[in-house]
Amino acid sequence: MERIQAWWARRKTWQKIALVVLAVGLIAAPFVNTDDEGGTAGATASPSVTTQAASTSTLAAATTVATPSTTRAPTTTASRFTRSEENAIRKAEQYLDFSAFSRSGLIDQLEFEGFTNAEATLAVDYLDVDWNEQAWLKAEEYLDYSAFSRSGLIDQLEFEGFTRAQATYGVDKAGL
Repeated sequence: MERIQAWWARRKTWQKIALVVLAVGLIAAPFVNTDDEGGTAGATASPSVTTQAASTSTLAAATTVATPSTTRAPTTTASRFTRSEENAIRKAEQYLDFSAFSRSGLIDQLEFEGFTNAEATLAVDYLDVDWNEQAWLKAEEYLDYSAFSRSGLIDQLEFEGFTRAQATYGVDKAGL
């Protein structure tokens, strides 16, 4: 149990760091105006802000925080995907950094964000996610704030989109 608590504390620390990086990026974004060659044109911020502005791929790398919850392929999507597909991949990574999802639940969440089903499916399938581990993490999330019977938690995880086998694995690993 101590290992889980220590892991959970580390995960929350990484979440806070990711939020700070994301907030800084959102605050700096209105001050940077890039021309077609990628340089800055007509920037209204101080030179220190504009010279530190990151390219899309650099920003993706900066906001991607490795967590013990997933094993993902690196976000080096240069010209392999459209911009919208790259954004779907980045958004999927961001969601997995903050919460556990089933495959179908993550696709649904990306569609709710406005991505097409094809973009959402491509993004989720591009990432190398251990769905059993996601089921365990989601089970732990539920047990952190509510009491469940074994069968009730399995049913809840299935409702979230996990398969019966994934839900059972997650509940078993959570010790219920």
